Amino acid sequence: MQTLQEYKCPCCGGAIAFDSTLQKMKCPFCDTEFDMETLAGYDAGLQEEKDNMEWNTSAGSRWQDGESDGLRSYVCKSCGGEIVGDANTAATSCPFCGNPVVMMEQFTGTLKPDLVIPFKLDKKAAKTGLQKHLTGKRLLPKIFKDQNHIDEIKGVYVPFWLFDTDADASVRYRTTKVRVWEDDDYKYTETSYFLVRRGGNIGFEHVPVDGSGKMPDDLMESIEPYDFADAVDFKTAYLAGYLADKYDVDASKSVERANARVKKSTEEAFASTVQGYDSVITENSSIRLHNGKAMYAMYPVWLLNTTWNGNKYTFAMNGQTGKFVGDLPVDKKAAARLRFILTVALGAATYGIAWLLHIIGIL
Repeated sequence: MQTLQEYKCPCCGGAIAFDSTLQKMKCPFCDTEFDMETLAGYDAGLQEEKDNMEWNTSAGSRWQDGESDGLRSYVCKSCGGEIVGDANTAATSCPFCGNPVVMMEQFTGTLKPDLVIPFKLDKKAAKTGLQKHLTGKRLLPKIFKDQNHIDEIKGVYVPFWLFDTDADASVRYRTTKVRVWEDDDYKYTETSYFLVRRGGNIGFEHVPVDGSGKMPDDLMESIEPYDFADAVDFKTAYLAGYLADKYDVDASKSVERANARVKKSTEEAFASTVQGYDSVITENSSIRLHNGKAMYAMYPVWLLNTTWNGNKYTFAMNGQTGKFVGDLPVDKKAAARLRFILTVALGAATYGIAWLLHIIGIL
């Protein structure tokens, strides 16, 4: 039998969850608040509780081979309702009574997170973030903003691998300086070419790579950065009231993406020191990484889904900083009008310049 962990209020017995505004556990029934340290021993105590209820039924038919792969079934201790999740769902809420639960069985056989950044922004902030995201978009269909309804909004703790490493770099650039002058008869252009080298060491800390195969990497990277100063030691109580995924992409499989991010950042950092030239082209780059190590963390993300004209749109908001991203539909008629206006404006400007040059005798 799968094990659920619910956090009950010691005062009234109601289900308690982590409140991102208070940064504490709070009971919605009696408004009692609990510091995280107060509940530090709660995990072990709850896991010792025994649930002797057994169900026996002959209803239904047997799953065929492979049909139930990846599904996990749980029984809510508060109402007896069944909760079904996939193989990576580690925290959710009961669809019948709404009680937040942490699926402890999902953590067995896997690594325990080292750190967690708790949610600082609530669901209301996520809805506000979507409205701000829609504001000022001239090519957004008006009906999308006026009649669009959110299909789903959920706070999710996403598993991340955080990589620390040092990078030794040696980079060679081909650069140019261009000098232009003229006399009464001719206009001159002189191009000088230079070979520029840069070398040194740069350190990286907490380079994030999401460990969930369900989360698009580009979406997760778009809501960065997170402020690591808010990271705390992991406790399952932080997951109560939110969804959570355990990793299905382990650290070893995430190294390649971490290396690519480190290499790109190293090249950008060294290139920023090559100044005073009209063009800079990287000719050769050699980057060697060493002293690498990884940590396992859970980061807060708000996910919003909406459907319009048969297409699904997914938005994401950083649950700590409020950074909001997501693709939007384009009003094709409005885009065509804008292109027409720009074309006319450019044509008029070109005609005006030509006319002015003609007047002063250059053409």
